[in-house]
Amino acid sequence: MKKNQHKKQQPWPTKDAMQQVYDMKLWGGNTTVFYSGEGSHLPEMVTPYIQAMRSFLLSFKNRLSVCDLGCGDFNIGKELVQYTKQYIAIDIVPTLIKYNKEKFVAENLTFHCLDIAVDEIPFGECALVRQVLQHLSNDEVKSILKKLRNFKHVIITEHIPLGDFEANKDIISGQGIRLKKQSGLDVLAPPFNFKVKEEKQLVVVPMNEGKEALVTTYYRTF
Repeated sequence: MKKNQHKKQQPWPTKDAMQQVYDMKLWGGNTTVFYSGEGSHLPEMVTPYIQAMRSFLLSFKNRLSVCDLGCGDFNIGKELVQYTKQYIAIDIVPTLIKYNKEKFVAENLTFHCLDIAVDEIPFGECALVRQVLQHLSNDEVKSILKKLRNFKHVIITEHIPLGDFEANKDIISGQGIRLKKQSGLDVLAPPFNFKVKEEKQLVVVPMNEGKEALVTTYYRTF
């Protein structure tokens, strides 16, 4: 038997794709080192989310440990760290995580470079997954949702069409999202069928003249 015969292989090319997004500035931000797109910077998208997350996090008597799965350039996460017991920020791009570690420092903040579809995720009470799953293939989403069952509180933000649409059309992971196929992600629908005890919409930001929206949903899993 060859020594590396059973070595775990990267099943998806997501890491290279996301590194390319930042290297080529495919989400804009030509004047910044790293830029995670308008969804992480435009006030009309960011402010309502931060306000809702602040209220949610402060609603607990004991502060929560939070895992930010796909933290990006941390323009949003930096506003939430102070309301948590522990803030674990994770992204798949090594150079991005290295930059974030140098730029953002707090006693309760740590950064990790992980592929959340492949690697083991650190423990936390609450998972934040903001505009991440929409970029990933259905197989990767399935893998991530299995791990999200370990978090009591899961908050997912997705850019979806409004009105009738076919949910969860498959895509190749990368810069684009399901909107190009007139689809959007619904973790409760097939093929995901994410089981939850509670579901609640926290924020809806209309976009593109009301044809689309950035929707943030809270799920309690147990």
